[in-house]
Amino acid sequence: MSHILEIPKWFDLHTHFRQGELVASYISDHLEMGCAGALAMPNTLPPVSKIDGENSEHGWSIESYRGMLLEAGGDQFEELIVPLYLTKETTAQDIERGAKSGQLKAAKYYPPHGTTNSAHGVPIENWIGSDVLKAIEANEVILCLHGEQHGLTGADYFDSKHTAESKFYQNWMPKLRDTHPGLKMVCEHITTEAAVAFVESSVEGKVAATITPQHLLYTVGHLIQGLRYHLYCLPIVKFENDREALRQAVTKPGQSRFFAGTDSAPHTDKVTECGCAAGCYTGGCAPQLYAMAFEEAGVNLATPEGIDSFRRFLSANGPEFYGFPVSNETFQMVRERRGATKKAPVTSLPEGMGLELEWAIV
Repeated sequence: MSHILEIPKWFDLHTHFRQGELVASYISDHLEMGCAGALAMPNTLPPVSKIDGENSEHGWSIESYRGMLLEAGGDQFEELIVPLYLTKETTAQDIERGAKSGQLKAAKYYPPHGTTNSAHGVPIENWIGSDVLKAIEANEVILCLHGEQHGLTGADYFDSKHTAESKFYQNWMPKLRDTHPGLKMVCEHITTEAAVAFVESSVEGKVAATITPQHLLYTVGHLIQGLRYHLYCLPIVKFENDREALRQAVTKPGQSRFFAGTDSAPHTDKVTECGCAAGCYTGGCAPQLYAMAFEEAGVNLATPEGIDSFRRFLSANGPEFYGFPVSNETFQMVRERRGATKKAPVTSLPEGMGLELEWAIV
């Protein structure tokens, strides 16, 4: 008999639902893989850079974008968080008003031109010690960070000794943490041993991190061997020592600092005129990929200890850090080899590589 794994429905606390007519398909793919809630990133065009009010050509509001997601099927989620995109126009008064209204639960830092639709980002050194970050800290808004140093090129950007991410976590994050000791932060989609070390050296309950399926499963070798461009995402997949550090972090018994955030990013065209679109679409198959990663890391998902480790990462740690309940509903996965499927007409990590999943949603 196939082994059935049953745990509370999980929360994807870093994903992209984008905009336009396909949003309902992206949300449907999430719901069908047992997802109870999501944090939908604000790097739309234009960005979600206001708290409320009407949309304009310069920025959407949390109120309107969240409303659009709810109408597209997001009302079936138990939790739906839309962070505020921090831009040069963001003020401390915006933060205070948004927090008091209950609409602002998280804010997102993007390095300038560091990833998709991040041109509105402001360098991290401009934020440290600023009135905006002081307001985020004082009002207990969670700061979500895309942790890469901006403006690097060539070997400074990606090398076996250091990368844009490792430089960011070694040079800037300690300064940010020391300047704002009360700030609650999520280090998003971490990929390096340096980022793991920073999170684990920080005060528990103040600093946490999301990790994607692809960064637990693959290294840069998988990307460049045969040029499997469907694995191209930002931050880019890294080296074996980095993958091992991530695996050890998420599988450590009783850990509470690391949780699921797929960074699932739909692109209808992966190859574009200006290069390869960054992002892996894992809607419909993320829990299965996470289960495969845990098993590759040596976790036995047929044992109580293994199930607890997986449950913490997928279903419990994220809600506990953000301050909402773990889902009372459960979902099931069965050990069964099956090709990946999805409803949304987008390029996908598994289908693009012809990957067979080891687990299936029941």
